[in-house]
Amino acid sequence: MNVQSAFNSGVEGFQKATESATQAASDIAHISHEHAAQFNVEDSAETEVKTSSIDTPNLNQSIVDLKVAEHQAKASANVIKTADEALGTLLDVSI
Repeated sequence: MNVQSAFNSGVEGFQKATESATQAASDIAHISHEHAAQFNVEDSAETEVKTSSIDTPNLNQSIVDLKVAEHQAKASANVIKTADEALGTLLDVSI
């Protein structure tokens, strides 16, 4: 396996993890904002219409997605570290 492709795979995985974490955090913030807005509206019927008409993400799923992104980032960091160590070993052997 080419060491450069291992680096690229690690970086690509880390970028995907970052994107997933950003999306999950955004969903959690959106849910929190909507939850806070429900308590600020005095008319409960108006609140019911607002919350049912907006497609809100599931809080539990967003938290799981955030945790998955964390594990994906850790795994990608390990791939990058291993590729770096392999490159170091190759340089030590060839010099």
